[in-house]
Amino acid sequence: MEWLSLENVIAVGTSVLGLLVPIAMFLYDRRVPRRKRIGYRVQMDSPIGDGAFNPRLGDFDVPNMADASLVLLRIENDGSQSVADNDYTSSEVHGLTAEFTGRTVQAVSVTQPSGIEHLNSHFTNANGFEHVGGTVTIPRVPLNPGDHFKLLVLLSGGPAEGEVKLIGGLRDGRVHRNSAPKPDEKQRTFSPPARLLSGALALAVLALAGIIVLRSGDPIECEQGELTLTGSTAFEPVVRTIAEQYESKCQGADIVIEARGSEDGVSQLAELGERSPDAARSVIAFSDGPMGGRWNLTGTEVALSFFTLVVHPGIDLGPRGLSARQVRDIYAGEYRRWGDVVPGREELAGLPIVLVSRGDESGTRQIFQDRVLKGWERAPSTSLDCRPPATTAASVTRCELGSTRAVLDKVEEQPGAVGYSEVGLAKERGARVNTVPLDGDWPNEARIDLGAGRYPYKDIEYAYTFGRAPAGSLAAGFLAYLDETVSQKTIRDKGHLPCLREPEQCR
Repeated sequence: MEWLSLENVIAVGTSVLGLLVPIAMFLYDRRVPRRKRIGYRVQMDSPIGDGAFNPRLGDFDVPNMADASLVLLRIENDGSQSVADNDYTSSEVHGLTAEFTGRTVQAVSVTQPSGIEHLNSHFTNANGFEHVGGTVTIPRVPLNPGDHFKLLVLLSGGPAEGEVKLIGGLRDGRVHRNSAPKPDEKQRTFSPPARLLSGALALAVLALAGIIVLRSGDPIECEQGELTLTGSTAFEPVVRTIAEQYESKCQGADIVIEARGSEDGVSQLAELGERSPDAARSVIAFSDGPMGGRWNLTGTEVALSFFTLVVHPGIDLGPRGLSARQVRDIYAGEYRRWGDVVPGREELAGLPIVLVSRGDESGTRQIFQDRVLKGWERAPSTSLDCRPPATTAASVTRCELGSTRAVLDKVEEQPGAVGYSEVGLAKERGARVNTVPLDGDWPNEARIDLGAGRYPYKDIEYAYTFGRAPAGSLAAGFLAYLDETVSQKTIRDKGHLPCLREPEQCR
């Protein structure tokens, strides 16, 4: 399958790895092997007493409290699992011991945040809550993840900011010291290295995803060489745009556009294949509608193309446009004046009809004849410059031009002119030509998206090659690129419905 290319496998693998590493880091840091964790940190250690003045605590004058200090010690469950009373590994009644090296504990008080006041019941002498010398023994307090309590300890006999340790152990866990943030600041969940690595990996994943998305269909495998794209003039804007995109992304690809009409392009490809099969494999011929069966070529359905009748901007046929019967009669030469087609319109009464057509090589004309006229254009070609004669003519004026753009140019400049065009090219002209609904139906954007409806003037756009394009050739690379996102968008933006990914929607 095409998506299983080396580039895509590497991209997907990198994305998966980038997502798994942070997850694995989190699981290891939080669950393996230390799933249960109690952290502690000193949030305050301030000198008081004997006349010392502390701006935060006020003026303390406590007798016999030389070198007195207050310590606020926060003890918290910063792991991912709850800690139960039987998770403490101490052989004593209490679970943890706070040591204040070089100082003597004079008094201790316990506070809990709102919502966990029930922990107060654990802080009793029977549960081992007491202080002796420079230590405070702490009961086996059960803590859910995120729970904490604080000890406010009054000390004497040593300087403030001395060593403070919390000693104890947990089954399948550990007790550890955390950094000391500002009072009541929430402890960070990840360590700085973990945050840095996780952030870098997350950015890498986002960047990789952005590259995949924003490249918008860069060719997965760029091929080099020369390629000629010929055939349909109606589909030429799509082909030219996609060829330029391919060349800009693939160095060494030289693509030449020779739009000359669907039948001419397909027939010349078949003739070249008979003379020089190797040369023919560097040519792709695009055709409005199926033609390759005549010459046993290999066709790929590229898009569903929509076409429309166009008239000179001075002719307004209203929202109903023309009926299929009127169109057939016009192209059969049965009408010579627009006033005959639309009676009662004084501005059209004497305006001669000028049929601006394509030659027999045109796929747009073939589709028009097959889908709308249900037969050949019966009016003969009577003019080379598409201008009606100065005197009354015995037949309707009709000319044939070599490209869709030439038809639009002539319809735009010649009063009374009517022709046909691919919808996207006609829309590019804006108000300089008027598009004509058929029986009130028109291939608008919603119709193009649906790919359905009774609008008759539409057909499949084919890309023909002489045999199957060889793997690794520029022809094969270009056909594959037609299925890329950027190419599909170009096809749609220019008024066609892409068929390569979902051919059934073009039926």
